[in-house]
Amino acid sequence: MVAPSLIGCFLIKRLSKNSYLAGVIVETEAYSQEEASCHGFSGRTQRNKTLFGEPGNFYIYLSYGINSCVNIVTGKKNWANGVLLRSIAIKGEHERIASGPGLLAKRFGLNKNFDNLHLSPANDFWLSEGENLTRMGNIVQTTRIGISQAKDIPWRWYLKSSRSVSKRVRGDRIPPKNKCWEPSTFEEL
Repeated sequence: MVAPSLIGCFLIKRLSKNSYLAGVIVETEAYSQEEASCHGFSGRTQRNKTLFGEPGNFYIYLSYGINSCVNIVTGKKNWANGVLLRSIAIKGEHERIASGPGLLAKRFGLNKNFDNLHLSPANDFWLSEGENLTRMGNIVQTTRIGISQAKDIPWRWYLKSSRSVSKRVRGDRIPPKNKCWEPSTFEEL
């Protein structure tokens, strides 16, 4: 499954020739056509056609007509699979600036205009391997949030030691600042 393997990767946006916005993915959710919470469950429509498209493209939709949600199409063409990017930690910025799908989209300037964009340096958005998971700590696997169907499928993952996670499982407390993981910058790698 792709979603847990994205924890620790960088999402990078080129701002100019030598300037980037980069953050480490610390929370993801997976969706697949065979389960009812996936936008592709009932088949292809004009709204969800990107989710059936090429793996490695953004699938961006509006949640409740307000917040953009950024997904990466995964799997294979003509089968709806995607990973929702729920939270990103950015070194030197407030830990909550991109903690939640809407905040993440806002911080990276992503909206429906970027739907179906292939992630590559040529398109100014791409993914890069990044953090060493051993240094980062444990990854929690739990159920997805904010959905009404297929709620008990454990397809959400987050970095336990990050203070940027959007919502923790009951009993998992936010780590104190002196014991939490801190992201690197893209330039440090």
